[in-house]
Amino acid sequence: MANLVLVTTTSPAVTITLDSPENRNALSRQLVADATTAFDHVARQIAEDPDDVRVVVLTHTAPAFCAGADLKERSAGAPDSVPFVGLLQRIMDLPVPVIAAVKGPVRAGGVGLMAACDLAVVRDDVEFALTEVRLGLAAAVISVPILRRAGSAQMAAAFLTGERFDAAHALRVGLVSHVGHGDEGVDGIVGSLSAGVAMGSPSAVAATKRILSDVPDLDRDVAFEQMGRLSNELFASEDGAEGMASFAEKRPPRWQCST
Repeated sequence: MANLVLVTTTSPAVTITLDSPENRNALSRQLVADATTAFDHVARQIAEDPDDVRVVVLTHTAPAFCAGADLKERSAGAPDSVPFVGLLQRIMDLPVPVIAAVKGPVRAGGVGLMAACDLAVVRDDVEFALTEVRLGLAAAVISVPILRRAGSAQMAAAFLTGERFDAAHALRVGLVSHVGHGDEGVDGIVGSLSAGVAMGSPSAVAATKRILSDVPDLDRDVAFEQMGRLSNELFASEDGAEGMASFAEKRPPRWQCST
C-alpha cells in the first residue's frame, strides 16, 4: 500500500506532505497513521541532531489541503478519535516550530490539523469551513487547537453554521498567521519564516514554543513565577552566554545542539 504522507529533508527544514489527492487528503485511517509515523520520525531526528532539523513544514498535494474526516470510512466502522488526537498532540508537542503551508481548501478536521501547527501560511484564495454541524456532528476534537488560536466569539458563527469563510477572515480572527498571494507567495513566506527560526538557538526556540502554548492558560502569578525561573535559566545557559557574546562581538552565534 502506497504511503499517503511524504517526508523530505532539506536541512534545516523537514517537509511533510499529505499526498492523497484522490480523496482531497481526507483523514483516513492510513493517512493519519502515515502522518503520525512521519512526525515520530522527525521527533527522532531532532533527538539525534537538533541542529539538523530546525523547522517542519506541513503541506499537501493539490487540490486540497485536507477535506476533513474520511466519511465513507468513518460511517462503516466504530468511531475512534484516539489516532487523530495523537497526531494533533505530536504536532503541538514537537520541540521545533511546525508551519502549515496551505494552498487549497480546508474543511472540518483539516482546519484542526492546520490549527495544531505553530504558524499557518495560506494562499489568499483559500476557503475554510467547519461543516460538522451540517452532518449531525460537532467540531469537538479540533476545537482544542482551533480555540487556542482563535477566540470562541470569533469562531462561533463558523462552528454553529458550517458556513465558508475566506483567508482574510481567518487572518483577522487569528486562525492563520500569514496570507500569501498565489503559491509563490506562500512559499516565499514559509521560506522567510523558516530562515528566521533557523537563526535562533534550538533550545531557546523550543522554550519559546512551550511559552506560547502554556502561558495563556496559567494563573498570572504562577505565570510570572514560572517565566521568571525560565528567564533566569536561559540567561545562565550556554546559548544565552553565547548569544550575548556574539552580539557584543558582532559575529554569528555558535549554538549548542540541545533542546
